[in-house]
Amino acid sequence: MTTTNDLPGADLAGDAPLPGNRSRDALRAAQMYYLQDLTMNAIARELRTSRSTVSRLLSMARATGLVQIQVNNPSDRAPALEQQIRRRFGVEAHVVPVADSISDSEVLDRVAIQAARTIGPLMDSNAIIGVAWGSTLSAVSHHLTRKQTHDSTIVQLNGAGNTQTTGITYASEILRRFGQAYGARVEQFPVPAFFDHAATKTAMWEERSVRRILDLQQRMTMAIFGVGSIGSGIPSHVYSGGYLDREDLETLETDEVVGDVATMFFRADGSHRDILLNARSTGPDLDQLRTVSRRICVVSGESKINGLRGALAAGLATDLILDEGSARRLVHA
Repeated sequence: MTTTNDLPGADLAGDAPLPGNRSRDALRAAQMYYLQDLTMNAIARELRTSRSTVSRLLSMARATGLVQIQVNNPSDRAPALEQQIRRRFGVEAHVVPVADSISDSEVLDRVAIQAARTIGPLMDSNAIIGVAWGSTLSAVSHHLTRKQTHDSTIVQLNGAGNTQTTGITYASEILRRFGQAYGARVEQFPVPAFFDHAATKTAMWEERSVRRILDLQQRMTMAIFGVGSIGSGIPSHVYSGGYLDREDLETLETDEVVGDVATMFFRADGSHRDILLNARSTGPDLDQLRTVSRRICVVSGESKINGLRGALAAGLATDLILDEGSARRLVHA
């Protein structure tokens, strides 16, 4: 648990600007509470304010990145589920504890909160971070805490348009939240999620404006994505948002598809190269995605388990953040 001015060379005022006195008071309250072990009542007396105001100042300090809370979990003491996933699938696992009785939407919210707090410390300056759109990443984007980086770029992994909408508003809001949280430049990918014809995609990929985004994707240092699944408790946006018609869904069934990452589909064994719809998709080639050094997959809900197994079989993730129920099903199948 650190305040940002404990970090070498950190510029507190520049890293997490707050209006005038509120910034100073939030920092003072955080230092007293986290570094000096003072109670909120004692801090209230020193600042000549109320205990409720101190509580709000501490919340502000956490939300704006003045305070970063980190729970260390050494590999040799990691919970059994995380160890089993690490050994079996070769990924760094972060299992989110949840009760069996809570709803799918509550599970998603808890996974999103932990994912956001896990991703934050991994963000660096001079990075290119690919972000996919979808229900899970939308939830994660709402819980990001500020961490100032320099010369970093958030790039959209796949187009979001379809016959009903350009998809620009939906995708741009997710990207905007990531960019705002990390002080990064945002690069949108204003193409449809799927072209009607593979030949159209081939031609578009030669356009200089499109090539600029593709070049950024090829230089990604990190990719963040969820796993799409037709039958999930909270429907994946690509299946519920009008992106696929009946013929497309029948084609996916014929190709024995179990899920997708950034609208690129795969089977249970991880194979994907001969799936017809991938030739029309604007998502990154999965062989290319595997070359990114850090690939963070966020999954919420046991109904996505088949898609998750396929993604792991394809070697798409280096880091996996998932709920406890999904983790149990993953290792006990």
